[in-house]
Amino acid sequence: MSEAFRVRVKVRGYELDTQGHLNWAEYLHYAEHARWELLAAAGIGQAKLLATGIGPVVLDTSITFKRELRGGDEVDVTCTFSWGGRATYQIIQDFIRADGTLAAALTSKAAFLDLAGRHLISDPAKHIRALATSPEIIGLQPVNPS
Repeated sequence: MSEAFRVRVKVRGYELDTQGHLNWAEYLHYAEHARWELLAAAGIGQAKLLATGIGPVVLDTSITFKRELRGGDEVDVTCTFSWGGRATYQIIQDFIRADGTLAAALTSKAAFLDLAGRHLISDPAKHIRALATSPEIIGLQPVNPS
């Protein structure tokens, strides 16, 4: 995929901190929203995913703040999955103001949890590719019918 998946979010007044800019915790909510929207665009809704007995878990997140976001601002939250770990994958997300300025960058290490056995599944890309109707949206090639 040539360009990262994007979701536009408008900063709401109740999400602001005492300095008048977007509270740091709201970046996590925006990132989560973008991740679920990306999965839905790939054909994997929350109910479909959970029906398989697995659920996504974030193991570690790092946020770098560059520029503030204020009430009424619109921000594009990008989302790119980077596969390759045995049981984990990386999610890279940028928060880009309407004028093109990078407001923040977020990187997460994530995995899929077997909900019954309470352990991480191996090869998450294989599992997700099998569920997706448009796997290229999440950085995976379609399964070759042979």
